[in-house]
Amino acid sequence: MTAYMAGLGLSMIGVDLSPKMTELAQHSSPALPFAVGSMTAMGFGDGALGGILAWYSTHHTPPEWLPTVFAEFHRTLAPGGHLLLGGYVGDEHRRPAQAYGHPVSYASYFLPLDRIAELLGRAGLVVTARLEQIPEPPVKRPHAYLLARKPESP
Repeated sequence: MTAYMAGLGLSMIGVDLSPKMTELAQHSSPALPFAVGSMTAMGFGDGALGGILAWYSTHHTPPEWLPTVFAEFHRTLAPGGHLLLGGYVGDEHRRPAQAYGHPVSYASYFLPLDRIAELLGRAGLVVTARLEQIPEPPVKRPHAYLLARKPESP
């Protein structure tokens, strides 16, 4: 997504918790900057970002950490800046042992779309658009997309 957005003319930096994922991203897009970082402490100054794309990443965050993540998004966004968040939704906690034919170790926390929107609002972000895609085979779970904005003034 970083390369795609940069191709549209946006100034981008890719951030991922996994050093291996940032290494792979850097290898596939050597002209773009990538950094290892956490959504709970992104390493950017207050109001430094015009936008944040959180694409299929927050559903791996334990629900009790989401207020911290969304507060960090709010802190790092410039007034009027946007957050585009996409991911899976539902009401389920999964910890698969295998995926794509390989052993894995991760957790997924699928929350209802209304709950995610509520948490964004509590962090001071205003949800301006939302879309929930109800699954049709072969899709197994609902996807949702939220566009939120940091107000111009507190």
